[in-house]
This record gives sequence, structure tokens and C-alpha cells, in this order.
Amino acid sequence: MVATIIWIIVVGFVAGIVARLLAPGPNNPSGFVLTTVLGVAGAFLATWLGQLIGWYRPDQGARFIGAIVGSLIILFIWNRLVAHRIIHDPGADERRLP
Repeated sequence: MVATIIWIIVVGFVAGIVARLLAPGPNNPSGFVLTTVLGVAGAFLATWLGQLIGWYRPDQGARFIGAIVGSLIILFIWNRLVAHRIIHDPGADERRLP
């Protein structure tokens, strides 16, 4: 059980890093925790979408590529929400410092 959780965190972190490299931008969530959350949330999104359209069975989950695609979708939504000023960009304060 603990090994499974650690594996999810490691895959989520790597998927988050790859997604951030594929979709660079000034308003990406940064830091270890946010990158890991991005990857894990992307994997959950990819699993849910895959099961919804029939790519995965109910007992299957998205793999690494699916986690990256899900993370890219989440990053796109994040960037749109920040661009329309619906949510605050946590990195904006760091960029304004002299």
C-alpha cells in the first residue's frame, strides 16, 4: 500500500515535470508539491476520461503517457483561468520583485 502511494507520487511528479516542459509559460504552477499535484491530478483526469469513453476498464488506470496528457489538459485550463484573472497566479508575486 505504501509502495503504491510512493509510486503514484513519483509518476505524478515526473508527469508534471514533462507536462510543464511541453507547455512552458509564465503562469505555470511551480515547486515540488504543485508539480506533483499537477501530475497526479492529470493521471486521475486521464483515468476518468479514459474510463468514460471506454479506453480503460473500471479496474484500469491511466499510464504515464495518459498522466502527461491529463496534466497538459489541467495546465491548459490553469493558464486560461489565470489569463482571464479568475484565479490568482501564485508566481506573479515572485516575478514582480526587483
